[in-house]
Amino acid sequence: MSKVEKRPPVGVELTVDIEEVQLKRGGVSFWARVRWTDPVTSRRDGVKRAHPTIDAANAWVDRMTRAASTGLDPGQTLAEYVATIGARWARQIDKTSTLGVYSAGLRLRVIPTLGHLPVNMITAGLIDRVIDDWEDKGIGGSTIKNTIASLVLVLNEAKRDELIDRNPADDRARRTAVGRRTGDDEEEAPNPRDFALPDVAALDELVAEVAKAGRHQCWGDMVTILATTAMRISEASGLEARYVDLSNGVIKVEWQLYPGEGGLVRKRTKGRRRRAVPIIEPLVPTLERLMAGRKPDDRLLRGPRGGVITTATLRDATRWDELVTRLGHPTLVRHGLRHTALTWMADAGVSLDVLQKVAGHQSPDVTSRYLHPDLAALKAAGESFSSWWSGSGPSRPQLKIIRGGDATSENPR
Repeated sequence: MSKVEKRPPVGVELTVDIEEVQLKRGGVSFWARVRWTDPVTSRRDGVKRAHPTIDAANAWVDRMTRAASTGLDPGQTLAEYVATIGARWARQIDKTSTLGVYSAGLRLRVIPTLGHLPVNMITAGLIDRVIDDWEDKGIGGSTIKNTIASLVLVLNEAKRDELIDRNPADDRARRTAVGRRTGDDEEEAPNPRDFALPDVAALDELVAEVAKAGRHQCWGDMVTILATTAMRISEASGLEARYVDLSNGVIKVEWQLYPGEGGLVRKRTKGRRRRAVPIIEPLVPTLERLMAGRKPDDRLLRGPRGGVITTATLRDATRWDELVTRLGHPTLVRHGLRHTALTWMADAGVSLDVLQKVAGHQSPDVTSRYLHPDLAALKAAGESFSSWWSGSGPSRPQLKIIRGGDATSENPR
């Protein structure tokens, strides 16, 4: 983080002077200085800075004067502002989950890219160009969204402090998809079906390859469970033996587990929504093997050394990106296995309301994205419609029309 420039305390009276200094190498510099009496120690204090022009020196003096009268410095850089407010921007963040990734995004991407700019000079267009640059460098969409989320929170504080009138990052946070628009016919949001595996054979191949690449069956077991239950990876990692009900064919999903600050974090599922997911027949052998010898409180899925399996450890242990590209699924991320399960359930005819409960979605609009018919479903629909249309064509319904109290049947034209 950038070092914070000293500013006068609020409410003090300033003594101001600007001195023109001849430089040895030629030219001039303008030294601006403000001084004040500290209200606590009663000692004289001050700060000064060199400027290339008299206008720049006067602008700096105006900033210091406003800081003394209001406590706000409208010309401070984003890095200075972040250092000034400390952790205030993160006060509403869940410290057990998103704080780490948001803080990393702010530290590793926002400050190095935008930190040198005055807060009031950051625009939505500038943020958009920064996002494009991050994409060109290969930074993933999820990472970019988390990074922009941290910027939104920081600039919300700047808005409350009246450094800016509106938050320019809000526009970027509301983007339905991170990435450039390449044409007017491009969908506004990516369809989750596009990130699913194409068929069961592809899943079987992936399970075998990740177990081989990671040199342990646990990686294949995790892929199998994710792609057949639609659980999130943190939910599968937190799954204990007592929540698997083989006799009734359901898994109760109530907790999630992942490494956090200070150790493992165990918390309720996203949105604190408990749910049950079905156990399909092909998953039973895997669950029976994992359940063998487990106590009710034991975790079913554990890493090679007994640790928690996360999306990062699965990626690193199996060289995921290289592996799925080699298998012909370059867009498949770990969360795509959840998309796979929900897509296949939708194709199997699971109704929207049941699919929503399995997914744990709050809104049916989110779940409905999985219901888009694939090519085979469209072809079947066309064949069904053609069959209905065959013969003399669809017959129009017979309507009963009441005339003068008498009911007559007509075939309206």
